Amino acid sequence: MNAEEFAYIRKRLKKTQKEMAELLGTSVKTVHSYEQGWRKIPHYVERHLLFLFSLSEKLVLKERPCWEAKHCPEEMRIRCPAWQLKDGNLCWFINGTYCSGTFQGSWERKMKVCRECNVFMSCVSKISMRKEVREETNLEP
Repeated sequence: MNAEEFAYIRKRLKKTQKEMAELLGTSVKTVHSYEQGWRKIPHYVERHLLFLFSLSEKLVLKERPCWEAKHCPEEMRIRCPAWQLKDGNLCWFINGTYCSGTFQGSWERKMKVCRECNVFMSCVSKISMRKEVREETNLEP
């Protein structure tokens, strides 16, 4: 996640930098540093923001679960936490999934795969609209 995406999500959540800091359990200076690009956004913050964004935008789909959309074989499904938890629309939020035929261990590795996945993109597609992100992040906090 980059600074533009962070600021976009904060503004879509209708939070000031102070309110976002409280939500994340951090300081206003840290939030400001994320938005200015002075500090790398940790994986746990990215995960938290994407989850809140998906809930606030009601982007969690009630369509086919990921294992059906991705045509996962049964032997992969039964080992995958998304299938075990019966939540195939929040698969991108759950660590340890089996996507694209391989185990996705780290959040960073997982997000590389998820950012190319239609299930993830349908849940958080508004974040990826770079032009809209640039226009909306120019708003005052």
